[in-house]
Amino acid sequence: MLLVVGRIVRPHGIRGDLICEIRTDEPQLRFAAGSVLITDPAARGPLTVKTARPYQDRMLVSFDEVGDRNAAEAVRGTKLCVDSESLTPPEAEEEFRDHELIGLSVQDESGVELGRVVRVEHAPAHDLLVMRAEGQRDDVFIPFIAQMVPTVDVASGHVIVDLPPGLLDLSS
Repeated sequence: MLLVVGRIVRPHGIRGDLICEIRTDEPQLRFAAGSVLITDPAARGPLTVKTARPYQDRMLVSFDEVGDRNAAEAVRGTKLCVDSESLTPPEAEEEFRDHELIGLSVQDESGVELGRVVRVEHAPAHDLLVMRAEGQRDDVFIPFIAQMVPTVDVASGHVIVDLPPGLLDLSS
């Protein structure tokens, strides 16, 4: 599975440098010199990081394959990806990557399936699991905190939730 770690926003200067939006918690690792990033669309890459440094709230990156402003313009808007198989597991046992959580069954403490995790939102206070119940159009946002999500079992394909009354009332 390809995971997006950044997106090329626009060229910067005349030497082929690019301003990239970061979509990873590990930019120092993903954008290290020599890192090879898969591109979407695939015809624009792969791209090998030459240099990278923070730039405002983004990253200023140069790639071996992009040598001037014209080449930089040609890759504008490209998504930068890594293969999930190439990632090392998180160091802490309680850490999870978004792609590991998406698709897991959400169950209450008695084992009844409530829905599936469709995405993870990274809010300022804490992350949110976004669950969708079968047959429902509206998503339910579940705070991804130990009190409400006491068990995450990626290997078994489920999370156990202990939700306060009313959180799943979608009709109100």
